Amino acid sequence: MKRSSTFAAALLAGVAVLSGCASTSQQPQQVGYVNNEAASYGTIESIQVMQPRASSGAGAVTGGLIGGLLGNQVGSGSGRTAATVAGAVGGAVVGNNVENKRNAAQEYQVSVRMDNGDYRIVNQDSIYDLRVGARVRLVDGRLYRY
Repeated sequence: MKRSSTFAAALLAGVAVLSGCASTSQQPQQVGYVNNEAASYGTIESIQVMQPRASSGAGAVTGGLIGGLLGNQVGSGSGRTAATVAGAVGGAVVGNNVENKRNAAQEYQVSVRMDNGDYRIVNQDSIYDLRVGARVRLVDGRLYRY
């Protein structure tokens, strides 16, 4: 008796699970292939060089804090104070230089007329072989000549 009730319970559970997969929707399914490739090809209309961002001072502040903390680990008494001040000043200079170099990287704004009629603007750090009028392909937010 126990065996047949276990079998019946398993059969009932299987039917319940499979009935959840059945669809009663009468919506038509898509038949055929939709080509979205046209959305990723286009022609470059313009290329502009973007101005580097100005320094915010965050690099100097962060560098000064780190340098001060490291300088505070050296010596004792007035030597520790001098090392803290020197570390803070040196760290601020280094932090400011790092931030300026990071912000100085050129960026290009490329305007592209896509084959499907859309207009896209893509910012890139390099335009190696891209020229106005060149045919390009947009892949993962980056333009490549083809």
